[in-house]
Amino acid sequence: MELSVLSSTDGERCLFELTGVADYATAPYLRQLVFAQLDAGRREIVLEAGRLRLIDAAAIRVLLYVRRRAEQHGACVRLAGTNGTVLAALEIVGAAKRLRAYDELDWPVDERQREPIILSELPPPPGQFPAEVIELVRRFRELDPSDPQRLRARNAVVEACLPAARRMARRYGPPDARGDLMQVAALGLVKAVDGFDPEHGVDFGAYATPTIIGELKRYFRDRTSGVRVPRRLQDLRIRLQRARDELTQQLRRPPVIAELAAYLGVAEREVAELIVAARMLRPLSLEAPTHTGSEPEVTVAETVGVDEPEYDLVEHQEALRRLIARLPEREQRILALRFYGNHTQSEIAAAVGLSQMHVSRLLAHALDFLRRHLNA
Repeated sequence: MELSVLSSTDGERCLFELTGVADYATAPYLRQLVFAQLDAGRREIVLEAGRLRLIDAAAIRVLLYVRRRAEQHGACVRLAGTNGTVLAALEIVGAAKRLRAYDELDWPVDERQREPIILSELPPPPGQFPAEVIELVRRFRELDPSDPQRLRARNAVVEACLPAARRMARRYGPPDARGDLMQVAALGLVKAVDGFDPEHGVDFGAYATPTIIGELKRYFRDRTSGVRVPRRLQDLRIRLQRARDELTQQLRRPPVIAELAAYLGVAEREVAELIVAARMLRPLSLEAPTHTGSEPEVTVAETVGVDEPEYDLVEHQEALRRLIARLPEREQRILALRFYGNHTQSEIAAAVGLSQMHVSRLLAHALDFLRRHLNA
């Protein structure tokens, strides 16, 4: 690793002198070191960054996270002696003041123990990819594809990285789907191991993480969502769940929409829209009970409205009633006897005192009038 750490302690204070590069690969170990000091009862942890050559977004994000967690426990985590490129990076992302990067280090050199900490000898943090995974991948890729040792070496790499893949799977979905998500994450890990090229100089975690998360998101997109939710809302849903958990701990009650929106820095309308969209990920079964307390139990299907074919006839019936009123009284009577009384033309002719042929002509004339005006 390109980061070396010297450690000094003094009562409730701890100093880490950082030299080299703080990046995605070393950030988890920094977090592990800080949390270990917090567990040991330290109340002030200072990271002296004057000799850091570079710091990336992953390391800054970890430092902000441990600072926030330390404050929740009444402790303090800060940078000191920051300058050059590192200070510029902190200023660009707006983290310099929050991490107190402008503070000077008030720890005399002659009072420091400066015990070296070899990060590569630390056990990997829970759920993190092992530091030696790049070397393991390089070894099995150098073997011939027909060599049985290659498959065993590849399987060893996958087994060593499985805890990290499972940790990612646990962040998504309900507990009842966790078994499927574990398999999807393992499949993404296998693809990452097969596709990773150590000669490109990229950290394995930086390559494997988006590959595994991509497989998980495709699983949700293709298998679980009844309605396609926009990717923007999908990403915001993950942030919303984390915000809800953290605010619940801070406020000791479930947060309201306004508090969630302020925490995430988005409009309240977006949070409300996301809550509605999250309910669409799993369609409700039509056989599910409605829990209305009615007896017998009513299902969702029984409460859903259906198209009533007679509704289409209401408009025609009203229009037809007005058209019939425009016919002569004799033709109205003939229609009533024919279609409501179910009489034959001969019976109608005897009732109205006309011939059967005359009744037929009047009936045809009335129906033609109604048909033309009803379809106009």
